[in-house]
Amino acid sequence: MIGTPVGDFDYETKGQGYASQRRPDPRIAALIHTALGDARTVLNVGAGAGSYEPTDRYVVALEPSARMRGQRPATAVPALNAAAESIPFDDNAFDAVMATVTVHQWADTARGLAELRRVARGPVVVLTFDGAALDRFWLAEYAPELIAVERRRYPVISTIAEAIGTEVSVIEVPIPVDCVDGFTEAYYARPERLLDPAVRAAQSAWGFVDEAATARAVERLRGDLDSGVWEARHGHLRAQPTFNGSLRLIVGQP
Repeated sequence: MIGTPVGDFDYETKGQGYASQRRPDPRIAALIHTALGDARTVLNVGAGAGSYEPTDRYVVALEPSARMRGQRPATAVPALNAAAESIPFDDNAFDAVMATVTVHQWADTARGLAELRRVARGPVVVLTFDGAALDRFWLAEYAPELIAVERRRYPVISTIAEAIGTEVSVIEVPIPVDCVDGFTEAYYARPERLLDPAVRAAQSAWGFVDEAATARAVERLRGDLDSGVWEARHGHLRAQPTFNGSLRLIVGQP
């Protein structure tokens, strides 16, 4: 059953393919799970299709999109229909709270972050992107409209940090060359993948770029790949094991 869209992106009609295209990368998962510390009870807010949820702890998941809840694997806990801005649990109800690649989609970021902190006894762990670093990625040359809209969507890193703890660390997460989580920067060394509409469909950023701009970006990239221009400018990335782009892990202690 399709529900009412929640947040800035309509996952009810455009949220297809996330379970297959946005699989958790084990190296990124290891960083997240380490940040959770020794927490035994974990709340995952904006849980989507279940990426990065630990399997060795008691997890409760919240996800407002029916389509995304429906893509959760049978091995994952069922997600409750609830949004970050109004978490239906008491203060300090969980050892830790996590929110992965979701804060930029909330209707009220400040309220959502305050709720994360309210229900966590220990760390609040947020995986997000730094809008100020988005232009490190070569896609900025091909889709400047996408970079511009993404920069507006992502909360400032310091704003998140101030909201989730008094002792906060911000970690620049290296993106592996064979990253299996299909966000845009995951393909820094595999540009051909961004020509695939199914890949782009599982990246919400493209939903904010009009069809004409998307078509221009795709055709220019295709042309530069065919002519060797991309290879001449960025081909060294194919042999680069990691890319330090805009991915950030923010860990706040109470």
